[in-house]
Amino acid sequence: MFADRTAPGADVQSLWRSARSARCEAKSCQTGKISTAEAAAQSHVARDAAVQTEQSKDADQDFQQQVQVDYPGLLSFLQRVEDAVIKELNKNWRSHAFDGFEVNWTDQDETVLCLHTLSYPEAQDQNLQVTSVSWNATGSVIACSYGRLDDGDWSTEKSYVCTWNLDRRALNPQHPDLVLDVPSSVMCLAFHPSQPSLIAGGLFSGELVVWDTSRTEDPVIWRTGMTDDTHTDPVYQVKWLPDTKHRNHCRLLSVATDGKILVWREEQDGRLALAEGFAIMAQQIPRSTRLKKGAWGEAAVGVTSLSFSHFDAGVFVVGVEGGFSLRCSAAAQAPALPRRGGSVPLRAPAEFAFSPHAGPVYSVSCSPFHRQNLFLSCGTDGQVHLHSMLQTQPLFALQLSKKYLFCVCWSPVRPLVFAAASGEGNFNESLSAGEVHLFDLARSTQKPTVSLKQSVSECPVYCLEFNTKHTRLLAAGDAAGTVRVWQLSSDFTEQGPREMSHLEQLASEIMD
Repeated sequence: MFADRTAPGADVQSLWRSARSARCEAKSCQTGKISTAEAAAQSHVARDAAVQTEQSKDADQDFQQQVQVDYPGLLSFLQRVEDAVIKELNKNWRSHAFDGFEVNWTDQDETVLCLHTLSYPEAQDQNLQVTSVSWNATGSVIACSYGRLDDGDWSTEKSYVCTWNLDRRALNPQHPDLVLDVPSSVMCLAFHPSQPSLIAGGLFSGELVVWDTSRTEDPVIWRTGMTDDTHTDPVYQVKWLPDTKHRNHCRLLSVATDGKILVWREEQDGRLALAEGFAIMAQQIPRSTRLKKGAWGEAAVGVTSLSFSHFDAGVFVVGVEGGFSLRCSAAAQAPALPRRGGSVPLRAPAEFAFSPHAGPVYSVSCSPFHRQNLFLSCGTDGQVHLHSMLQTQPLFALQLSKKYLFCVCWSPVRPLVFAAASGEGNFNESLSAGEVHLFDLARSTQKPTVSLKQSVSECPVYCLEFNTKHTRLLAAGDAAGTVRVWQLSSDFTEQGPREMSHLEQLASEIMD
């Protein structure tokens, strides 16, 4: 009854496959292709319709009903706190906790970086040196002049003025945007303070030239030419001055080692005509300077640098080859002796002399912040002097190099920061030749805060200039023919609280 038994299997034949085979169709279970068609859905007529609903009058009334102000209660509260609020406002008004503090919304940079290393290979092939650098009015273009500052007669050697626009995407560090060929060595240059395309340059021959970089055919628009008014020695500094008679014009000031400080005005025929002038004469420097008798005899004192006071436009400081820094007045009326030929009589501006360096002064820089007119000077003795115009002796003297310091410059944004350019030789073993030294007097008055290596070769740095528009940028040019653009850290560009009072205190403590 319970024996094993295997039942035969059931088989169901597929009618779908046989039907497909009869119609010669592919044996697949894929559904047939779906037919599609494209039709334009864009209407030919466009119409705008406002979607902003208009507020009903009832809604306005409901809103007004929801906001109810307890005016009597508000008046009572204001009367109760009036005395306390006025007291705190007066307290805050008298506080100096945030003096000199400015909000900086830019990113913080903690290190000093070299953004660009610029050069012109053709000038380097001639062993030309970068003698001067200058930023234009927008702060985006930098210019450098090529010439020679070492020994030799370079008056007939061809030189160049080169410009780079740092905002260009296709910036080529070894291919300037503009190259100006100059028949004589260019010793110094300066961009116009408000017209970004104008550059003034002083030549080894004593001439002054003004170029307009927007002109492609003939960029020279003014020049002094060789006349009785022209400098007879190389021009070491040029500076644009506001013209008091013509608001939209500037006059050009030049200094040279022939002892003359000349102010030029523009003429319609492309000439720079002498407007007024000064001469530094040894016998007209005040005797309080304790000059050695017969040190310079009757010769003119060669001027190498000049800086105007930022608080009195009629006061300026000059550095001379004899090692002195001299305070001068633009209002001086005494004639310079002996009388010289020329279209304009020269005046003697020297009023006061400061304790000298042990060699020629190469650079002076007036502080843009201190009301007592602090200024820096440096020279071939390798020292930086910090002076007040109120006393002969320096507030302090810092020995930075064994030999030469070619340039010193105050920061335009930090009252306690300045930069110095060193030449060959070292006073300290930690300081190598050809460096840019950044000082922060809030940290130390005895050594630089940061020393930046300018180039691999042991060559001096000749020139420096801070960018007043992009305040983190500092340009430096050297004897190897290169210009480095340094990006400063926020420590050197952000003014701290009470920094001005710190500078005042530093100056008064040293003077006492």
